[in-house]
Amino acid sequence: MSTGVIILLIVVAVALVAAVVARSVVARGAGGGRGLKRRFGPEYDRAVARHDGDTKAAEHELEERVKRHGSLREQPLESSARERYLVRWTAVQEQFVDSPRDAVVEADRLIAEVAGARGFPDGGRFDEQLDALSVHHAHHVHGYRRVHRAAHAPTAGSGAGSGAGPAAGTEELREALVEARALFQDLTAPARGDEKAPARGKSAPQEKTGKAEEAPAATRTDTDTDSSRGRTHAPWALNRRHVKGS
Repeated sequence: MSTGVIILLIVVAVALVAAVVARSVVARGAGGGRGLKRRFGPEYDRAVARHDGDTKAAEHELEERVKRHGSLREQPLESSARERYLVRWTAVQEQFVDSPRDAVVEADRLIAEVAGARGFPDGGRFDEQLDALSVHHAHHVHGYRRVHRAAHAPTAGSGAGSGAGPAAGTEELREALVEARALFQDLTAPARGDEKAPARGKSAPQEKTGKAEEAPAATRTDTDTDSSRGRTHAPWALNRRHVKGS
C-alpha cells in the first residue's frame, strides 16, 4: 500500500472521528442542556449568571449536583411533626409584624430543620443542603437562599443614610419570607394517600391576635390556604400595612 493511500485513510479516519465527536457535542448541548434547563428552571439561569454566561460551566455544576444528590430519597414526615412545623411557621409569620429580621432568622432555622428531617444534608452544611434541595425542589429553593442571606447579613449600618433605607430592608425581608414559604410548603406537604386533615381545635394565629376571625375574606392574602395540604395561614402577618417599620 502506497504512502499516499495510507495518508488518505488516516485523513478519512480523523475526519470521521471528528464528525462523531462534533455530533456528540451537539447532541449533548441540545439534549443535556435542555434537560437541565427543564429540570432546574430558574436555577439553571442563576447558575449561568453565576458563571458569567458560561453555559458549559453552569451545566457542569448542575450535572455535579444531580450526581451527588439525584438519588436522595426524601423521608416522609409524621403527621404530628408536620403539624408542629406548620404551627411554628405560623408563629414566624406573626412574629414578622413586630420583628421582621428575627422572623426571617427563625424561618431560616426552621426550613433547615425541616429539610434535615426530610433526609437532606444537615442545615449546618448550608451550601450542600441548598444544592440537594435545588435538585429536588429547584423552582422554590431560591426563597430559602434569600432568607438565609438575609438572616446572616450584618444588621448594624445596613441601610444607607436616608429614611428610605429601613423601609426597603423590611420590604426585602418580607419578599424573601414570602418566597421561602413555597419551599416550606413543598417540604411539609403530606405524602400522597396521607392527606387527612390535622386537628383544628386550635388556630394559633386567630387565638393570639384576635383579629383573624374578624377580618373579612377580602382582606386576606392569597396565602390563606388549607394547612392540611401543607399550606400555611397568613391572614395578615405579611401584609405590608401591618408591618412595623414599613
